Amino acid sequence: MYYNENSVVFHNGEFKNPKDVLLETYGQTLHYGNGVFEGVRAYKTKNGTRIFRAEDHYKRLKYGADVMGIPFNYSVEELVKLTYQLLEKNNLEDAYIRPLITAGADMSLRTSSEANLTIQCWAWGKYMGDKLLRVKTSSFERPNPKSCFVDAKITGHYTNSILATNEAKSAGFDEALLLDMHGNVAECSGANVFMEKDGKLYTPKKGNIMPGITRQTVMQICKDEGISVEEKLFTIDEFKNADSAFFTGTAAEVVGLESIDDYKFPKAFETTFGAKLMKLYQDEVLEQRQKQTQNA
Repeated sequence: MYYNENSVVFHNGEFKNPKDVLLETYGQTLHYGNGVFEGVRAYKTKNGTRIFRAEDHYKRLKYGADVMGIPFNYSVEELVKLTYQLLEKNNLEDAYIRPLITAGADMSLRTSSEANLTIQCWAWGKYMGDKLLRVKTSSFERPNPKSCFVDAKITGHYTNSILATNEAKSAGFDEALLLDMHGNVAECSGANVFMEKDGKLYTPKKGNIMPGITRQTVMQICKDEGISVEEKLFTIDEFKNADSAFFTGTAAEVVGLESIDDYKFPKAFETTFGAKLMKLYQDEVLEQRQKQTQNA
């Protein structure tokens, strides 16, 4: 699904087939989850292939390596250039891109002094599809922000996402919604959440969430379009009184929710801010949006 005999990845200074990449079996990323990754998308636009907000993604990748103590000397400019080269070698214009920094061999619990960089890409549709999602409140919570850096994409953090997703899908739902340690809505397994109530949007504030780049983009679009959006804490009970809701993420883009547990959002999705933002976000990434620049 992700690669074939003609695929090319970038690994430690070379472009090669994925089957020729040797993984470090004594590496800390494999054993302890001490690695950093990003999810990035490239789109075929009227101006050619464009990696959406590439610099922001690579700045966050470098931030993750820094907070985990993983040595990493590539500049943002180098990473962007390498990624465009990789897309060209794979003949891809619309693609999902996965940069991954793995820590070297070291069985101690001090970060390895060695690191590896792998950048992969493949053709991938919207991660959560286009249909409205049936969502389950997870029994798993998002990690306590005092236990880790919740705003960095650390490989080991995603065991939490896998557990929540497995639980939701085993129960017949499409996705999971996780709460924070205080019972407030945090995010889904791999995307941020917005709810609409009485003509206004709300999204969980920073602190206990991964503040996504797509989330940031959607909030800027709201500002441009005069859509009121507020970052605040809200409970699952408040969420179950919302008019509508949607998720945002690089892989998911913008996707609407049908229900949360046994509560069905009452507003027809095509009439919601989420539906409008789904279209505006596509226009943004395809470099087709006409910005109104209004005050929210």
